[in-house]
Amino acid sequence: MSFLRNKTGMLINEDVLGHLFSGWTSILRKWAFRVLRVGPIPRHIAIIMDGNRRYAKRKRLQEGTGHDAGAMALLYLLVYCYELGIKYVTVYAFSIDNFKRNPEEVQKIMDLMMESVFLLSRLSKIYSLRVHFAGNLQLLSADLRKAAKKLMENTASNSNLVLTICVSYTCSDEILHAVEESCKEKTKIVGCDDDGQGTHRVIKLVDIEKHMYMAIAPDPDIIIRTGGEWRLSNFLLWQSCCCHLSSIFTVWPEFGVLHLVWVVLDFQHKYTYFARKKNAIVDLGNG
Repeated sequence: MSFLRNKTGMLINEDVLGHLFSGWTSILRKWAFRVLRVGPIPRHIAIIMDGNRRYAKRKRLQEGTGHDAGAMALLYLLVYCYELGIKYVTVYAFSIDNFKRNPEEVQKIMDLMMESVFLLSRLSKIYSLRVHFAGNLQLLSADLRKAAKKLMENTASNSNLVLTICVSYTCSDEILHAVEESCKEKTKIVGCDDDGQGTHRVIKLVDIEKHMYMAIAPDPDIIIRTGGEWRLSNFLLWQSCCCHLSSIFTVWPEFGVLHLVWVVLDFQHKYTYFARKKNAIVDLGNG
């Protein structure tokens, strides 16, 4: 798969970025984005990147290569979102349940994620990209966890584009984590009285939400799932009550700019409805 890896074994070389910004495809893409910007542009899109294994099987590629192609598709998507003006991108990279897969495939994904950390570090300097890893990072290897934390620290001041990678993640675990952290915080703040009895204090919605893994980003405007599935698979269940759900039959490695344009156009068509629903929830919360 020479188009995915260069001679050093890395996922990408300089020619890929050059291809994105040159030729007729770049001109047509920028023209299409200019038209799209006449309407409302989603602030945050989230993607369930489904279909990597099906892609590899259909193309008769070596097992695990589909994930390489999926990583390339993510790179292109980040450039498209940057050009279109979408500030937040969240991807479902690896579920806690995925640890049950074949150990060789799991290791392949973890190795690819380590390579992606290096790549994203370089992209962060070009696009002022901030990278955030959301999930139970304690389940990752020490080396990958250290690399992820270093990348988050190094890009914390960037603000043009925010990429959240949900790894070792499920929304059930996210909610449990937020509740546990809220309880710990309330215990520290309230303390105990002279009789050794803790003072009762209610945990509010705002307490839960500030401890969510996804507190770094606003709720998504669109959740895209590729591969023709309609399930959320325990992804952003808390945050998705008023977002546009889009199922694309194309597998993730083949997701391209035309698919993104179609999704945004569909979002714009239904924008008034979702804006009204969000405003109703805000009014209910303030009431």
